[in-house]
Amino acid sequence: MSDIANLFKTLTHGIFVIGVSDGKKQNAFTAAWVMQASFDPLILVLSINPNHSSYVLLKESKSFSVNVLNHRQRDLAAHFGGPASSNKLASVAWHRGIGDLPVLDDALAYIECIFSHETPVGDHMLVVGSVVGGAIIKGGERPLVYSDLGDMDDSAKYYPKAFATLT
Repeated sequence: MSDIANLFKTLTHGIFVIGVSDGKKQNAFTAAWVMQASFDPLILVLSINPNHSSYVLLKESKSFSVNVLNHRQRDLAAHFGGPASSNKLASVAWHRGIGDLPVLDDALAYIECIFSHETPVGDHMLVVGSVVGGAIIKGGERPLVYSDLGDMDDSAKYYPKAFATLT
Protein backbone atom coordinates (compact mmCIF):
# COMPACT_ATOMS: atom_id res chain seq x y z
CA MET A 1 0.00 0.00 0.00
CA SER A 2 1.36 3.44 -0.88
CA ASP A 3 2.31 6.07 1.68
CA ILE A 4 -0.62 8.23 0.53
CA ALA A 5 -3.06 5.31 0.89
CA ASN A 6 -1.71 4.64 4.40
CA LEU A 7 -2.05 8.33 5.25
CA PHE A 8 -5.72 8.35 4.25
CA LYS A 9 -6.35 5.18 6.27
CA THR A 10 -5.68 7.34 9.37
CA LEU A 11 -8.84 9.36 8.72
CA THR A 12 -11.51 8.06 11.07
CA HIS A 13 -14.81 7.16 9.46
CA GLY A 14 -17.19 4.26 9.62
CA ILE A 15 -18.24 1.59 7.18
CA PHE A 16 -21.91 1.55 6.29
CA VAL A 17 -24.35 -0.36 4.10
CA ILE A 18 -26.53 2.08 2.18
CA GLY A 19 -30.01 0.84 1.31
CA VAL A 20 -31.99 2.17 -1.65
CA SER A 21 -35.43 1.34 -3.02
CA ASP A 22 -37.77 2.63 -5.70
CA GLY A 23 -40.70 0.79 -4.08
CA LYS A 24 -40.37 -2.18 -6.45
CA LYS A 25 -36.66 -2.91 -6.34
CA GLN A 26 -34.29 -2.75 -3.37
CA ASN A 27 -30.51 -2.78 -3.32
CA ALA A 28 -27.67 -2.03 -0.91
CA PHE A 29 -23.98 -1.20 -1.18
CA THR A 30 -21.03 -0.52 1.11
CA ALA A 31 -19.95 3.08 1.65
CA ALA A 32 -17.27 4.66 3.81
CA TRP A 33 -17.84 8.32 3.06
CA VAL A 34 -20.88 9.25 5.16
CA MET A 35 -20.99 12.09 7.67
CA GLN A 36 -23.32 14.23 9.70
CA ALA A 37 -23.34 17.76 8.31
CA SER A 38 -25.91 19.59 10.47
CA PHE A 39 -27.73 19.43 13.81
CA ASP A 40 -30.73 21.58 12.92
CA PRO A 41 -32.05 20.19 10.74
CA LEU A 42 -30.37 16.78 11.03
CA ILE A 43 -28.49 16.27 7.75
CA LEU A 44 -26.26 13.43 6.51
CA VAL A 45 -24.01 13.55 3.44
CA LEU A 46 -23.18 10.44 1.42
CA SER A 47 -20.51 10.20 -1.27
CA ILE A 48 -21.27 7.86 -4.17
CA ASN A 49 -19.70 7.24 -7.56
CA PRO A 50 -22.33 8.25 -10.15
CA ASN A 51 -21.33 5.19 -12.21
CA HIS A 52 -22.32 2.87 -9.35
CA SER A 53 -25.29 0.64 -10.19
CA SER A 54 -27.23 1.88 -7.13
CA TYR A 55 -26.85 5.56 -7.97
CA VAL A 56 -29.81 5.53 -10.38
CA LEU A 57 -31.96 3.72 -7.82
CA LEU A 58 -31.00 6.27 -5.15
CA LYS A 59 -31.94 9.13 -7.50
CA GLU A 60 -35.27 7.49 -8.37
CA SER A 61 -36.15 6.68 -4.76
CA LYS A 62 -35.25 10.13 -3.41
CA SER A 63 -34.25 8.40 -0.16
CA PHE A 64 -31.64 6.12 1.39
CA SER A 65 -30.93 4.22 4.59
CA VAL A 66 -27.56 4.16 6.36
CA ASN A 67 -26.96 0.85 8.14
CA VAL A 68 -24.14 1.13 10.68
CA LEU A 69 -22.03 -2.05 10.88
CA ASN A 70 -20.32 -3.32 14.01
CA HIS A 71 -16.60 -4.14 14.18
CA ARG A 72 -17.25 -7.87 13.60
CA GLN A 73 -19.18 -7.37 10.33
CA ARG A 74 -16.24 -7.06 7.95
CA ASP A 75 -17.63 -9.94 5.85
CA LEU A 76 -20.95 -8.11 5.51
CA ALA A 77 -19.10 -5.01 4.32
CA ALA A 78 -17.27 -7.16 1.76
CA HIS A 79 -20.52 -8.77 0.61
CA PHE A 80 -22.21 -5.44 -0.12
CA GLY A 81 -18.98 -3.94 -1.46
CA GLY A 82 -18.54 -6.63 -4.10
CA PRO A 83 -19.49 -6.38 -7.76
CA ALA A 84 -23.10 -5.64 -8.64
CA SER A 85 -25.32 -8.70 -8.53
CA SER A 86 -28.97 -9.36 -9.10
CA ASN A 87 -29.92 -9.39 -5.41
CA LYS A 88 -27.30 -8.84 -2.72
CA LEU A 89 -30.08 -8.64 -0.12
CA ALA A 90 -31.28 -12.21 -0.82
CA SER A 91 -28.79 -13.82 1.59
CA VAL A 92 -29.12 -11.24 4.39
CA ALA A 93 -31.87 -10.74 6.98
CA TRP A 94 -33.46 -7.33 6.48
CA HIS A 95 -36.79 -5.55 6.71
CA ARG A 96 -38.40 -2.61 4.98
CA GLY A 97 -38.09 0.76 6.66
CA ILE A 98 -39.63 4.06 5.59
CA GLY A 99 -40.22 4.11 1.83
CA ASP A 100 -39.33 0.40 1.58
CA LEU A 101 -35.69 1.23 2.35
CA PRO A 102 -33.62 -1.84 3.29
CA VAL A 103 -32.76 -1.97 7.00
CA LEU A 104 -30.37 -4.78 7.95
CA ASP A 105 -31.67 -6.79 10.94
CA ASP A 106 -28.14 -7.32 12.31
CA ALA A 107 -26.90 -3.75 11.89
CA LEU A 108 -25.68 -1.84 14.92
CA ALA A 109 -28.06 1.00 13.99
CA TYR A 110 -29.76 2.58 11.00
CA ILE A 111 -30.70 6.06 9.85
CA GLU A 112 -33.27 6.88 7.17
CA CYS A 113 -32.88 9.94 4.96
CA ILE A 114 -34.87 11.81 2.34
CA PHE A 115 -32.82 13.09 -0.63
CA SER A 116 -32.39 16.87 -0.50
CA HIS A 117 -29.86 17.65 -3.23
CA GLU A 118 -26.49 16.63 -4.63
CA THR A 119 -23.33 18.21 -5.89
CA PRO A 120 -20.45 16.77 -7.94
CA VAL A 121 -17.07 16.49 -6.20
CA GLY A 122 -14.23 14.96 -8.20
CA ASP A 123 -15.19 11.46 -9.33
CA HIS A 124 -18.11 11.21 -6.85
CA MET A 125 -21.43 12.90 -6.07
CA LEU A 126 -22.19 14.23 -2.60
CA VAL A 127 -25.80 13.36 -1.81
CA VAL A 128 -27.37 15.42 0.97
CA GLY A 129 -30.18 13.79 2.94
CA SER A 130 -32.53 15.02 5.65
CA VAL A 131 -32.80 12.52 8.51
CA VAL A 132 -36.39 11.30 9.00
CA GLY A 133 -35.93 8.20 11.15
CA GLY A 134 -33.62 5.63 12.63
CA ALA A 135 -32.82 3.59 15.70
CA ILE A 136 -30.11 1.65 17.51
CA ILE A 137 -30.72 -2.05 16.83
CA LYS A 138 -27.88 -3.71 18.74
CA GLY A 139 -26.28 -1.27 21.16
CA GLY A 140 -23.05 -1.78 23.03
CA GLU A 141 -20.94 -2.68 20.00
CA ARG A 142 -18.04 -0.76 18.49
CA PRO A 143 -18.75 0.42 14.93
CA LEU A 144 -16.71 -0.93 12.01
CA VAL A 145 -14.25 1.74 10.87
CA TYR A 146 -12.41 2.12 7.59
CA SER A 147 -8.99 1.24 9.01
CA ASP A 148 -10.42 -2.16 10.09
CA LEU A 149 -10.69 -3.13 6.42
CA GLY A 150 -7.01 -2.99 5.52
CA ASP A 151 -6.97 -2.90 1.71
CA MET A 152 -10.11 -5.03 1.33
CA ASP A 153 -11.62 -2.42 -1.00
CA ASP A 154 -8.44 -2.29 -3.14
CA SER A 155 -8.56 1.51 -2.89
CA ALA A 156 -4.79 1.92 -2.74
CA LYS A 157 -4.63 1.75 -6.54
CA TYR A 158 -6.78 4.90 -6.83
CA TYR A 159 -4.53 7.21 -4.80
CA PRO A 160 -2.04 9.38 -6.65
CA LYS A 161 1.65 8.55 -6.48
CA ALA A 162 2.46 12.04 -5.17
CA PHE A 163 0.69 15.09 -3.82
CA ALA A 164 -0.16 18.01 -6.02
CA THR A 165 2.14 20.98 -5.51
CA LEU A 166 1.05 24.31 -4.10
CA THR A 167 1.62 27.22 -6.46
